Amino acid sequence: MNRRTQGVETVPPAGDHGDDLLRVAAALGRPPEDFLDLAVSCNPVAADMTGLLVRHAAAIRRYPDPAPLREAFSTMLGVEPDMLLFTNGASEAIALLAATLGPGRVEEPEFGLFPRGGDASAPRWISDPNNPTGLLAPPDREADVRDESFWPLATGTWTRGDARIATVGSFTKLFACPGLRLGYVVADAELVRELGARQPRWSVSSLAIACVTEALTRVDVPSQASRVAELRRELSALFESHGLHPRPSDACWILVDVGDAARFRAELALRGVLVRDCTSFGMPETVRVAVPRLEGLKRLDEVLRELRWEAR
Repeated sequence: MNRRTQGVETVPPAGDHGDDLLRVAAALGRPPEDFLDLAVSCNPVAADMTGLLVRHAAAIRRYPDPAPLREAFSTMLGVEPDMLLFTNGASEAIALLAATLGPGRVEEPEFGLFPRGGDASAPRWISDPNNPTGLLAPPDREADVRDESFWPLATGTWTRGDARIATVGSFTKLFACPGLRLGYVVADAELVRELGARQPRWSVSSLAIACVTEALTRVDVPSQASRVAELRRELSALFESHGLHPRPSDACWILVDVGDAARFRAELALRGVLVRDCTSFGMPETVRVAVPRLEGLKRLDEVLRELRWEAR
């Protein structure tokens, strides 16, 4: 059946975190490479990591040793090495902190992996910039745990640098390598030791450590943040040109109010573009759209021209 005539019911409903590419591709009988995946937000201007993967492939023969990466990255951040813990993606960092600190409290909408259910004395968790709104927190916003996975791409700096709290970060987002899985926690040494005691041994792979250690020597965070901001402005202008009005954002994505997020997502998926349905954030009229490269902007423009969507 031609994808233009398939009904939207053939598109699987959105999951909780936007990582739906393989499910959607399988349901529509198309290879994943056919899709422009704007449901997952990563650095659109990151250098391709595949060359590093090939160069460091021999690392898979060794057990992981994060010491070289810890030394290099602690110097970049200006913290002591014992204040750093590397994790299997930021998701493991969040899970370790949640298990250690107990129930948390958030101000919705907020990232779905954060712990909830705590009382007024529970640790306050925030993502900065906020996921899903994409807005940076005001300077006086208090937190006990701050997820800065998208901070470098929003600000051009590595961290807000608040030594009083636990900070979560993500090399996955900065280097656009979600399959490589590498995140980190910056916290006082005592908390880092406690988190490390909960972490499975060899949680982070030798390949991830080797690739990111080299990638750190090349990345220009201020330049990449500037390029992301320009692409974000072009993405917003593109939606405006199609009569859709995106919300302001500091992040590598924008929110767009489309009226029926599930239907809009399905219609775009049939045309080979994935966006994030924000129903799981309590926002069923809104989609989150990752900032693409220029060629992605052109493809999205073509799809929106064909769709002629009117928010309703």
